[in-house]
Amino acid sequence: MFNERHLFFDHVAQTSEAPLAIEISNAEGVFLYGKEQQRYFDLISGVSVSNAGHKNPVVNKAVVEQINAYSHLMVYGELIQSPQTRYAAFLASLLPDSLNNVYFVNSGSEAIEGAMKLAKRYTGRTEIVAFKNAYHGSSQGALSLMGNEDFKRSFRPLLPDIRFLEFNNTNDFQLISDKTACVVIEPIQGEAGIILPRDGFLQQLAERCKATGALLIFDEIQTGVCRTGLNFAFEHYNVVPDVLVLAKALGGGMPLGAFIASKEVMHCLTHNPVLGHITTFGGHPLSCAAGLAAFAYLNATLQAGEVADKAQLFCSLLASHKNVKEIRYKGLLMAIELGSAEKLHQFIKLGVEKGFVSDWFLFCDTAFRISPPLTITMDEIQQVSALIVEVLDTLD
Repeated sequence: MFNERHLFFDHVAQTSEAPLAIEISNAEGVFLYGKEQQRYFDLISGVSVSNAGHKNPVVNKAVVEQINAYSHLMVYGELIQSPQTRYAAFLASLLPDSLNNVYFVNSGSEAIEGAMKLAKRYTGRTEIVAFKNAYHGSSQGALSLMGNEDFKRSFRPLLPDIRFLEFNNTNDFQLISDKTACVVIEPIQGEAGIILPRDGFLQQLAERCKATGALLIFDEIQTGVCRTGLNFAFEHYNVVPDVLVLAKALGGGMPLGAFIASKEVMHCLTHNPVLGHITTFGGHPLSCAAGLAAFAYLNATLQAGEVADKAQLFCSLLASHKNVKEIRYKGLLMAIELGSAEKLHQFIKLGVEKGFVSDWFLFCDTAFRISPPLTITMDEIQQVSALIVEVLDTLD
């Protein structure tokens, strides 16, 4: 009889030559538990997915109640389904008036695809502007926007009419023109290693988009749902995008994405052609029920400044270590810079042995990620930081 490990390597498609391959039997709060119930602090949260914590009873209750009512019914957009309508209304209540119409999809990649199609359809233009070291997903359209050639050259040809600018370089804004359908940007670059926008950068970008008629699309797949301390990262910068893209934590641990715009802009997908974007499982009732429960839970339980305070505690415990070169962060989206890929990979391996799971960033292999469930307590931060320091102490 083959065990789970054999089945994993024989039948589950792999994405790297050396996966962590930790067998997880259950998870709760900020902890993952192995086959022998060994405990690991989760510093990844499924890449900023499990913001409300693993096995959150409020989320689980919502899923059970919904599955007892119904799960999948029909292609999205035809039937009135309470989980979808209630979640869309909840999101609209948190957002500026211009972001009042929600299109639910399955994932971040699909949300980006939908947003790109929306911009082309609404503006009648074809050029799309993105940024170097950006990550927006792995489907072919989203991959076309990836600002790192190493990850996409093997899949060319990709979409034409894509132009790349330097993040934080306002001089490049002159390349946005009346041919540009949209500018797609992470307000905080994630896989580049948590790169924050300089003062005024996003505001000037919004002004340039308005002047040229290009739609401004914010990819908040990783930064949304309280990860940076506010509901959405754009709230830190006094800029409102034309289209907001969400996923990851949006589903409360279930697969869910969305692109959000005004009803006027979104309406163009209803005609010429009809079914301008369509999805079978997008806005799945179980995903919407889980996402609404998780987001509402975070809104009700996180105190003002709590996420920022937790981030500050991590900084106070780690920043002075000799092997830490820099900490880049906004809320509990943190990159701890070690300055060496060799040290970083050694750190990841030793961390698992010590009892915590972290990873690196796609375009920054010299820093490790700290993005735990937002429910992590101050005491748990103290505990895991002590383990991190023990591993840092051993690095060459």
